[in-house]
Formats: sequence, C-alpha cells, structure tokens
Amino acid sequence: MTRFKKIYIETTNICNLSCNFCPKTSRKLGFMSIEDFKIIVDKIKGYTNHIYFHLMGEPFLNNNLEIFLNIAKEENLNINITTNGTLIRKVKDILISSNAVRQVNFSLHSFEANNNGEFYKYINDILDFINVSTVESDTICSLRLWNIDTEELKANNDLNLQIVRLIEDKLNLNFDLFSALKEKRNLKLKDKVYLNMAEKFMWPDANLSLISEEVFCYGLRDQIGILVDGTVVPCCLDSEGNIPLGNILKDNLEDIINSERAQKIYNGFSRRRAVEDLCKRCGYAKRSFK
Repeated sequence: MTRFKKIYIETTNICNLSCNFCPKTSRKLGFMSIEDFKIIVDKIKGYTNHIYFHLMGEPFLNNNLEIFLNIAKEENLNINITTNGTLIRKVKDILISSNAVRQVNFSLHSFEANNNGEFYKYINDILDFINVSTVESDTICSLRLWNIDTEELKANNDLNLQIVRLIEDKLNLNFDLFSALKEKRNLKLKDKVYLNMAEKFMWPDANLSLISEEVFCYGLRDQIGILVDGTVVPCCLDSEGNIPLGNILKDNLEDIINSERAQKIYNGFSRRRAVEDLCKRCGYAKRSFK
C-alpha cells in the first residue's frame, strides 16, 4: 500500500495567464529539467501511484511534457494534469497517444478571470479535445468552474451560462445541464467526462488575518507537493514554499516526511488543529472543513 494518494509535481511555475484568483509567485521562475524529473520519480517510487502536474504554473508550457509522460509510464505512474486549457490544441496529440495520462482537469474559470482571449475558440478547443480523447483514449476529462460567489468573495462568473450551454451543445448531452446543476454541483456528463462547480476560495497567505486554527487538511496525509526546484511542501496550495520540509533533489523522501516539522503538521491535523501560520490562513481548508 502506498503512503500518498497523490504527489503534486510542479513541472514549471511559469504561466501564460494572469488570473485574478491566483496568488502568483515571487519564487525564481523556471522549468523542471528531464534530469530532475527522473530523480524525483525515482525517489517517490513506492510512495504513490498518482502524480499530479499541478501547483503553480501551466504544465503544458514545459516542452519536456512528452518525455515526462514516457518516464512516468515506464515506472507505472498515472499522470493527472490540471491546466487552464489554453494550450490544449498544441499538446492534444501527445496526451491522446500517451497511456500514462489518467485525467486532465480543465480550469474553465481561468478565462473570465483574465478577461482576454477568444472565448469561443478557448471553449471549443477544450471540448473538441474531449470529444476526440473520449473516443481514442481512456483519459478522464474534468471540467471545473470554481467561481461560485461566497459571502466573502465575489467571483468572475458572468460567462457560466454560456459555458454550460456550449458544453451541452458540443458534447451532445441529452439533458438540460443548467437545470441539472441547480440540483447537483458535481455531474457525470458522459463516459469519462465530468463537470465540477465549486465556490471561489482564498489562497493561503501568511500575511492575511487569521482565518481559523481549527483546520483539517490532507496535507502530508494523502498528498505532498514538490516545487520546481525540488522543495517538498505539505500540500498543493503552498504557492511560495512557505513550509519547506526539505529538498527531494538532495534529501531522502522518508527523512523529509518524518522530519520534526512534518510530524508536527501531521499530528496537528489529526487533532483538527493547524500548527503552521500559513495553514491558519487557508480559505480552501476552511471550505473543506465545513
């Protein structure tokens, strides 16, 4: 049995968009090399069966994508990718032909959060990929609209109805998707295709006012994150690497996750308590704790 359900790997912290919900990063920008990826895959072997290309950045910008997928396949690792979807036309053949890709998550809320680009081309490129992918591969496709308003946060969601109607039309759905979403936020649209709607959340920021010390998180329990420079963090929302637990390019993963700091975090969440300042200021953890 593996230790983690998933390990996030940041293959780049560079993005081609500037979404207003994204905290950005002040870390040194860069792309993960093939050599570093091989080291990471070797060191996480046996700890998980699932790698997620996600943290900061747009994973389709890294030109080593196809090689990364091949390396993962050789080690029997399943790859899950979260993308803004703008570059899907560029990489669609690579994704469809790879047996390593388990799931692609499209953050459709990214478009309106930028207020630029060609809306119909953006949506149609993604839906065209899904229509081909579901026929020619076993890849799961998940469409995300994480832009529902909350009492604290107003999101950009004026285009949601148009997006939903385009999905309904392009995927040839035999039901009224908009009506269905009034009853349920998570829907299976057809074989291997899903739609998930969720509230906008506040990314953790150590400079924000305290949200809550009463927190449960799956960080270090079901997941860890590995930043582009090899720094290991407890979860996928530590965009600045504020909770560095070690560096997997230099250190053994077992030593990193058993370090004193890592154990305090893990044990704190077991008691439903956050011990790190960043975790006490995490809007996602608050949403998940409800």
